[in-house]
Amino acid sequence: MPSYPARMIHTADRPTNILQITDLHLSDIALEQTQKNPHCCCHLFEAVLTQALAENERCDLILVTGDLVSKVNPQVYDHIFEVLTATRIPFACIAGNHDVTEEFDSSVPFDERRMVAHTPDSRLLSRHVIMTEHWQLLLLDSSVPGAIAGEVKSSDVDWLCDQLSECDKPALIALHHHVLPMNSAWIDNHIAANTDYFWQRMADYPQLQVIISGHTHQEKAYEHNGITVYSTPSTCYQFKPFSHDFAYDTASRPGYRWLQLANNGQVASWVKRLDT
Repeated sequence: MPSYPARMIHTADRPTNILQITDLHLSDIALEQTQKNPHCCCHLFEAVLTQALAENERCDLILVTGDLVSKVNPQVYDHIFEVLTATRIPFACIAGNHDVTEEFDSSVPFDERRMVAHTPDSRLLSRHVIMTEHWQLLLLDSSVPGAIAGEVKSSDVDWLCDQLSECDKPALIALHHHVLPMNSAWIDNHIAANTDYFWQRMADYPQLQVIISGHTHQEKAYEHNGITVYSTPSTCYQFKPFSHDFAYDTASRPGYRWLQLANNGQVASWVKRLDT
């Protein structure tokens, strides 16, 4: 049984296959399981995981990029970690805004809600490195307790620069908040802060190939400064792309992303959606 968190992934001469899942938004596990609602976040998370791991793709690592919960509750994290551990696949989890911030008065606009800060669960990682024979994976915590928006702190950028200076392997950065605008006004109000400085510093490291994030509950792929940047759908509900105001995308199903990291530094990635 792999120990948590993953630190080294051995794939010999084969590419490294990563399953990214994000924005699980689990809340009351006992209530959801009692209701047996196929549309509840708990059921959808487990259905997504089951479908992905039943595919022909070999899975070497599962990355969970934040918002594991909707309401901070240690028992909910226990359940998520039990489910992930049972896969017997190495995995790692980072925090999102819902993991460190509880929102009250959800019926009113975001800027009118009361936000309460929480300490992140000790199992959620920050400044964590996972190595493969040919790649380095750098995990950051972009969450800000008491806030929806995130931040790539200057000290985190310094840490990234130290890691990239010490190792010239192709690199992937994983964090929760998006670091490029989604052209959707309401979600871009909650983008990671300090991104101009982040991009300025990252320009010095040509081995940086990929950045993955969650938070936006939608699929998007960009190219920026020679770096491929992916935003990944949620395992539960989706947000409508290019919407000025908050809106759900009722036409899009829960999803997940595969990333295949080749030994020569090339990347292939695709999104799959839940079948039923």
